[in-house]
Amino acid sequence: MFGLGVPELLLILVIGLVIFGPGKLSESGRAFGKSIREFRAAAAEKEEPKKVGDSRDEKKKEN
Repeated sequence: MFGLGVPELLLILVIGLVIFGPGKLSESGRAFGKSIREFRAAAAEKEEPKKVGDSRDEKKKEN
């Protein structure tokens, strides 16, 4: 995507470790993962627009 390979990613990780330290880096990673999970859950819950003629489906759901 951005042309980042394994060496570049390792360099970024090492720089982040030096700047933030292992405690802050793990907290940041945990928060990032949690936000991604919440975003995916919210996107999955998003309701699709209703189409004309879906009234039969609505009646089935009500019963």
